[in-house]
Amino acid sequence: MTSISRKDRKFKFETLQLHVGQEQADPSTDSRAVPIYQTTSYVFHNSQHAADRFG
Repeated sequence: MTSISRKDRKFKFETLQLHVGQEQADPSTDSRAVPIYQTTSYVFHNSQHAADRFG
């Protein structure tokens, strides 16, 4: 059985969107996965702050 390296795989667009930027593990935690923040509400100082955050 031939092993295909990660760099040689052809990931679909959706998979790439989830994993881009995580080619190397986080240096402080050795985590490879992108953190998931379980929140549904946000606090903004003003409308410009909100626009900057999601712009």
